[in-house]
Amino acid sequence: MLFIIGLGLGDERDITLRGLEAVKSCEKVYMESYTSLLSFGLDSHGLSNLEKLYGKTITLADREMVEEKAHHILEEARHSHVAFLVVGDPFGATTHTDLVVRAKKMGIHVQSVHNASVMNAIGICGLQLYRYGETVSIPFFTGSWRPDSFYEKIHSNRTMGLHTLCLLDIRVKEPTLESLARGRKTYEPPRYMTINTAIEQLLEVVQERQQPAYTEDTQCVGFARLGSDDQMIIAGTMKQLQMVDFGAPLHCLVITGNTHPLEEEMLEFYRCRT
Repeated sequence: MLFIIGLGLGDERDITLRGLEAVKSCEKVYMESYTSLLSFGLDSHGLSNLEKLYGKTITLADREMVEEKAHHILEEARHSHVAFLVVGDPFGATTHTDLVVRAKKMGIHVQSVHNASVMNAIGICGLQLYRYGETVSIPFFTGSWRPDSFYEKIHSNRTMGLHTLCLLDIRVKEPTLESLARGRKTYEPPRYMTINTAIEQLLEVVQERQQPAYTEDTQCVGFARLGSDDQMIIAGTMKQLQMVDFGAPLHCLVITGNTHPLEEEMLEFYRCRT
């Protein structure tokens, strides 16, 4: 059996009782380590906290393992109980759905244990979840690669008066272009996009549009370390949020649409005062 278990957003204590029981029943435990991370990161101290609570040794599963070598995990799940731990909710990333599809095609029973994710935790700022449009991802720009497909989705959301959640790029164990050319992988250091970088890229993209979907004066909400004890939530214009130091990752950004009076009242508690 394959268990896909959400860990929530904060630390090792955020797992549900049902999820903890499932982990303890498993012979092998993997933790997906590239679409998100808990508040303590992935250092040895943080992992030891997880292992101590769960009573299990945890194997980190990076992108290469999950996307290219998933058959090893699934073969183990044919003959024993295997846990696949995911920060947030199990179905917050396409990769996890693909793993479930592959397992079901192999006749492996899959059981999911849900948890809080960024998709619902952003409700803390007061913007109503049912008034969000399509979520977008903002990738790191490079000198030769500056994709802007997210812009049309933001434009469509704002045309309908809907809010937009922007998920910011995470690059963990990404091979360098030079190493790929040489056929021997070496990896870039981990990088996590900040709200400041995201806004800089968003404003760069909008400069080329005749009727911009947003400007530096558009109201947004910035979130850092959502779900942790030191989470940071600040509402303000893009220009204002660009000047804020949001600290350690992970960050995400919401571009507001039309706001209702109650939403505005709640946002006032998080308003940038600079």
